[in-house]
Amino acid sequence: HNRKRVFSSHQATILLFLHGNLIPSSFIIIIHSNLSLTMTAATALSQDQLRDILSRSLSPDAAARQHAENALLASQTAPGHCITVLRLVASNEAADGPVRQAAAVHFKNMVKKGWAPNSGGAHGDDHDADAEFRKHAVPAQDRDVIKNHLVELMCTVPPQIQVQLGESISLIAASDFPSQWDNLLPDLISRLDNRDWSVVNGVLVTANSIFKRFRYVQRSDALYKDILYVLHRFQEPLTELFKAINAQLDAFTAGNNVAELRPRLAALRTICRIFYSLNYQDLPEYFEDHMEEWMAGFAKHLEYVNPHLEDSDEENEPGPIDVLQVAVIQNLYLYANKDEEPFLPYLAKFTTLVWNLLLRVSQLPKHDALATTGIRFLSSLVGKLMHRELFQEEATLREIFARIVIPNLMIREVDEERFEDNPQEFILSDMEGSDTESRRKCAQELLRAMCRQFEPQTTQICSEHVSQMLASFHADAANQWRNKDVAIHLMLGISIKTESAQYGVSQVNEGVNVMEFFSSHVLTELQEPNMTVRPMVKATSIKFVSIFRNQFTKQHLEALLPLLIAHLGSPDVVVHTYAAAAMEKILTCKVDSGTQGGTISKVPKIGRAELNPVLNQLFTGLFSIVDNVDLDENEYVMKCIMRASNVARDDLLQVVQVVLEKLTAALARVAKNPKNPQYNHYLFESIAVLIRSVCTIDAAHTTAFENFLFPPFQDVLQKEVAEFTPYVFQLLAQILEFRPEGAGLGAAYTALFPPLLSPTLWECKGNIPALTRLLIAYLSKGASEILVQQPNSLLGILGVFQK
Repeated sequence: HNRKRVFSSHQATILLFLHGNLIPSSFIIIIHSNLSLTMTAATALSQDQLRDILSRSLSPDAAARQHAENALLASQTAPGHCITVLRLVASNEAADGPVRQAAAVHFKNMVKKGWAPNSGGAHGDDHDADAEFRKHAVPAQDRDVIKNHLVELMCTVPPQIQVQLGESISLIAASDFPSQWDNLLPDLISRLDNRDWSVVNGVLVTANSIFKRFRYVQRSDALYKDILYVLHRFQEPLTELFKAINAQLDAFTAGNNVAELRPRLAALRTICRIFYSLNYQDLPEYFEDHMEEWMAGFAKHLEYVNPHLEDSDEENEPGPIDVLQVAVIQNLYLYANKDEEPFLPYLAKFTTLVWNLLLRVSQLPKHDALATTGIRFLSSLVGKLMHRELFQEEATLREIFARIVIPNLMIREVDEERFEDNPQEFILSDMEGSDTESRRKCAQELLRAMCRQFEPQTTQICSEHVSQMLASFHADAANQWRNKDVAIHLMLGISIKTESAQYGVSQVNEGVNVMEFFSSHVLTELQEPNMTVRPMVKATSIKFVSIFRNQFTKQHLEALLPLLIAHLGSPDVVVHTYAAAAMEKILTCKVDSGTQGGTISKVPKIGRAELNPVLNQLFTGLFSIVDNVDLDENEYVMKCIMRASNVARDDLLQVVQVVLEKLTAALARVAKNPKNPQYNHYLFESIAVLIRSVCTIDAAHTTAFENFLFPPFQDVLQKEVAEFTPYVFQLLAQILEFRPEGAGLGAAYTALFPPLLSPTLWECKGNIPALTRLLIAYLSKGASEILVQQPNSLLGILGVFQK
């Protein structure tokens, strides 16, 4: 049953011919490679031709769209093509609306791929990146024309097209500004006094995207030179525009002129983001001199209220005032963290303003960003000794608890919906170690900041609230379960003094008895056999165990394993995901076992002997999730499989066939559409651990691994699943390394060898480590066999090293 597949790729393609059933008796690989490519010079299109092609690129017919896209690709490097595209973008004919939009997107994509190598953010192989750039390169003779007219064009087109041109300017600026585009900033500044607010906002948004590069980068002379270049030209016009818009707010607010207010508020929000970029590295002298004007404006924005700009029916999307206030608080947070002396006189006032804002923020999702940003600002102040006097009164601390912490820890209806309908999003915002901010995470960080300065008072106040909420829960568990969830989160907030995502909690608040709270209130939730009872509290309880894993004794963890395994059967994705994640972390916990040679020796709390009694149940629970095609690929579950396999080692022999069948089936499924890199990584790692553990005991098992794994490997290589190819080569190397001495290479490995020497396979840097390991395994296991059967292979090996 020979099967062929014809490929058009110029790179080497592996075709596998399998004989017989699923178990291959031969593994023949044929390389197909186009040795030469005929390149024709790109031909420029007329404006009418371009209009026609772009119209067809919008066709509902896939074949027509593909033909149009090929035509665009063939002509885009022709001199003058970009200019023709921009002429079409500038067209004022009403019928050209969709075509102009398509032309603007086409131009942006040309700039993204063809203005400078990696200008579109590409990463990876340098050779591939350079080749891709040459394929799309914008001709040199068009570049000055584009840069001289692009800003002007952006200011004359409709807003939806303006967005595309603004992004194009930002992409060009990433490589050319300021050294090769010295007229960009003057062009942008000259349009800040335009009466058309769509133009002003377009200029501001473009400037913001250009200046973002000043954030989050290491300081250098070159960076400061660029910042100074921008400051000397932009700081004064920006400040004058900021003051002018602030002066206009009152008049338009009094007249309820929403149409005039919206673009001005949008402009203020973007100005605040530009302010953030220009002040990120250091406080510039100009902004220090004009501190009063900027701080007065920020205070005005935090106090600004206008019911006419609020949509009472909207629950998710923040309004124009909300996004402006978030941007303002981000600027305050930046200054507060820098401890800039000129800002200190304004600090007390802004603390009050942000406090008052948090008190009137609703629980709706549209106010989440405002709530989290405001809480982070307060946390940055509470945790510093220099600001202690602002919060030292007990009444102030109690008000923070009652009016900020607890309301933002309480589960909302939207949280319940996310828990059930969008568990991945819930996990991302709630999981230990996640970078995503949520109200609950920020409220807990505020508690920890309070403990750093006011630990006894905070602990006492928190303990009172915990007692009250638990009493409320016990009085009416069916309806007051949210109070128990808050009580657990309060304990998490005040108990932890030092922790890391990798190692968990290393130091706890001595005023809190974590283990007593666990035994009395958390363990009871985990012992509840009905998985439909309070699933959100179950998830929080599992998170509690995971976070305090280092505080549990070995005996505690042994007793907890069956309870966590039971929660793998929960129908709620969040619950069984947290259970898998907790077990994976528990399996990494270590405890001191004494000192050897002056070094403290550590051993796992849960090792092979402790895991063995529950190994079958653990894998059954984990693979019941993996096998469920109705669930998304769960990287936490697959990571737990990898970790458990690594701990079990020799004990895997008792489950090797079942585990290998399950992993092979999972690989076959994901190879059809790889979409979760983390899941895929842990899947291949699990297979590698299984091979190592089993074949270390008995190398004869390599035959079984070849029989199981070669079919899905064939599928991966035939379909050119680039994400999986390095993994496949690594596993092929690993199996070959374990092959018994004297067994030879076997037919499959012998047939695989010649194509591995093809230079095209080695052009992808991601393949090189895996191919190198595989080549070494060949030379180790069958060098003489290769030289006898394939005498010309030595030249190929040397060719690889030469390349």
